[in-house]
Amino acid sequence: MVITNKTTLPEEAELDVQELNLSSAALRAGSFHLGKQCEGVNNEFMLCRQELDDPRACLGEGRAVTSCALNFFRKVKKSCHEEFMQYATCLDKSSGTMAFSHCRKTQGVFDKCVKDHFDWDRPSYGYFARAKVIQTERKAPEKEPIKSYPDATPGLPEDYPTPPAKYGSRFYWLE
Repeated sequence: MVITNKTTLPEEAELDVQELNLSSAALRAGSFHLGKQCEGVNNEFMLCRQELDDPRACLGEGRAVTSCALNFFRKVKKSCHEEFMQYATCLDKSSGTMAFSHCRKTQGVFDKCVKDHFDWDRPSYGYFARAKVIQTERKAPEKEPIKSYPDATPGLPEDYPTPPAKYGSRFYWLE
């Protein structure tokens, strides 16, 4: 997106949203359940960003995604705080890449707690990579018509003389 003098930027108040104050280990620990619970809101946001290609037009959808994530982590903190923190700490301390493979036991405990309290299942392997058709109430943007321009250089007349090339042909091997 190119910014010009005619571009209007949103006011500071429009951009002021409560942030998720979590470490990367905590976000990674809750990522699968968070992605599943906020899937619809996140898909709306990503669809808006992709279709409109203007981040200013999708501020409302962005706020909805942040609000969904905040509500998710508040619910988890209220009911499964201890299990979640054990899982996040394991991810943080077990390897430099925060690999899930080292923390399957604490992951199982956290998943069981989430299942018992909220009846949320962990998404199956590859769930987020599957192709999905998104149903939305937002209208699709109108597509710009393809512009066609007339040929700027008219061709030579048919009877125009074409003498042989002065220094030979570029495709000498075809002669």
